[in-house]
Amino acid sequence: MFVGIPKEIKNHEYRVGLTPASVRELAEHGHTVLVEKSAGMGIGASDDDYRTAGATIVASAQEVFAKAELVIKVKEPQAAERAMLRADQVLFTYLHLAPDPEQTRDLLASGATCIAYETVTAADGSLPLLAPMSEVAGRMSIQAGAHCLEKAVGGRGILLPGVPGVEPGKVVILGGGIVGSNAALVAVGMGADVTVLDRSPAVLRRLTVQFGTRVKTLHANRDSVEAAVRDADLVIGAVLVPGAAAPKLVTRAMLSTMKPGAVIVDVAIDQGGCFETSEATTHDDPTYVVDRVVHYCVANMPGAVARTSTYALNAATLPFALALADKGWRAALRDDVHLRQGLNICAGKLTYQHVAEALNLPYTPVDALL
Repeated sequence: MFVGIPKEIKNHEYRVGLTPASVRELAEHGHTVLVEKSAGMGIGASDDDYRTAGATIVASAQEVFAKAELVIKVKEPQAAERAMLRADQVLFTYLHLAPDPEQTRDLLASGATCIAYETVTAADGSLPLLAPMSEVAGRMSIQAGAHCLEKAVGGRGILLPGVPGVEPGKVVILGGGIVGSNAALVAVGMGADVTVLDRSPAVLRRLTVQFGTRVKTLHANRDSVEAAVRDADLVIGAVLVPGAAAPKLVTRAMLSTMKPGAVIVDVAIDQGGCFETSEATTHDDPTYVVDRVVHYCVANMPGAVARTSTYALNAATLPFALALADKGWRAALRDDVHLRQGLNICAGKLTYQHVAEALNLPYTPVDALL
């Protein structure tokens, strides 16, 4: 099979769909891997590294898309990339369709088979291809939030760990899943005052076992969220409903009660965000202010630490990429119910129910197309 790796073109996106090591695995399975020139520069992988691994370097994204049967990316295809997709092609990447009707419309029109990393499941119900980037984004959220609390950036002028004689900053984390627990790990390590809210008693118990008294846990409801946000210096939005639009947990009215110069970091922005005032931003222009509260809503946070992110992602995606290339998408999906959950669009049909509901579009079960 011809497998194509275009260079990512989203703002400040330096990750790449396959590392040289992953290319070598595909090449040794007999596949032809086409890598766009300079695609790996953001992770320190040269064209020669890819050639040594068995790839063919091509001059442009147009050549990748024209020849590839399976396109492997990291971020959702941008408009120029979507225009190059065709009906006999498989796209394997993050999609995050629920808050993005324009992308969904274009992918449906392309006729391509689109498999989303973020909805592939594991036997325990977890999301193994989303998990590595959730770990990265959760840890980065505290780093980004701490920077935004500096006065020169518009924040309160708070040092998260405090100093002797001065209390630490208050960090509130909404959601105790992979993003939330990784955010808590870094916040605790910095010495912040950390509170995590979640609706699941099992999650709250797990956090208590993991962190002991270093993290306060609260059951999430309207009252507890409102009170916690009001008292916070930094709020991390870490709530996920797989494949669906994120719930709006913090309203505009709640925002107005927050401290001037407080910061919110919305890690759920790829799925529309869990603050009512969230709008996607970029690494070029990462923040804006509403009601004197600094909003950091960068939609590709892990792209800033591209090398770490790409290698972590490839460790999870490679087995699925090999299955798609070795078997073809139909057989691979038939053989693996968990990979089957990743199918979001096929033959002009929307095949993921949460996305269909979020966008009020017709839903077609996967089995009807297999």
